[in-house]
Amino acid sequence: MTALCAKFYHKKGRMYIKEEFSMQEQLNSPVLYLICGAIILFVAAICVIFLFRAWRAGLAIGMEPGRLRRAVTSSAAFTVLPSVGILLGVIALSGSLGTPWPWLRLSVIGALHYETQVAQAAAEQVGIGGLSAQGMTPRAFATIALLMSGCIMWGMVLSLFFNRRYTEKLGTKEENAKKGKKGFADTAMTAMFIGLISCYLGSYIGGAATGSGIVPLAVCAASAAAMALFTALSKHRRLSWLESFSVAGSMLIGMLAAVVLA
Repeated sequence: MTALCAKFYHKKGRMYIKEEFSMQEQLNSPVLYLICGAIILFVAAICVIFLFRAWRAGLAIGMEPGRLRRAVTSSAAFTVLPSVGILLGVIALSGSLGTPWPWLRLSVIGALHYETQVAQAAAEQVGIGGLSAQGMTPRAFATIALLMSGCIMWGMVLSLFFNRRYTEKLGTKEENAKKGKKGFADTAMTAMFIGLISCYLGSYIGGAATGSGIVPLAVCAASAAAMALFTALSKHRRLSWLESFSVAGSMLIGMLAAVVLA
């Protein structure tokens, strides 16, 4: 960031004209695009390598090429359609953090609900009040970027040492179905999301009670209603494809509600 925040001087006769880049210009500089793009390209190359290795492994065990092509097609559709919600997250964060950094975070190992939550919490702790382009400073961005990267890396690190023993205790879906119970992973994920939603709802209700406005609470209600509608419609056989658009659709409706109400 020191290099990006440098001031450039242009000589014009005997006078020097000083130009200081704005924070958004720094966060969208070619240097950051080059760094983030190189990392994303490296990860994409690894994915392509594993794709070809998996194809060869499938042929080696006797799988038909047509079946492999159908698996690739369905996997691509299942990956691309839900990623619309991720794209919306990049757009939402790019207004305050620039485009390269959210693009990197949400392309490699980031998660939409995690990145936005941590970025907002870090912005509040550094004293800029929230994610906004006007209040962003080099120190604030460095702190936000460090927290977004450091807090999520422990999942990878701990998986190296404990993942095998952990998965052995979970049991497969078939084993849990025979026992007539849900796996620990399903219960833990449900509990985590309930706690996360309760935390957000508590802050929205508290803000409405103290006179800060009901817009966040109303947007939350609109998004929840949209998700419930998508879930109900996707249960029908002819509309099952809506499940892939449920997250993106509810986000778009929530954003539209925020624009209308605000």
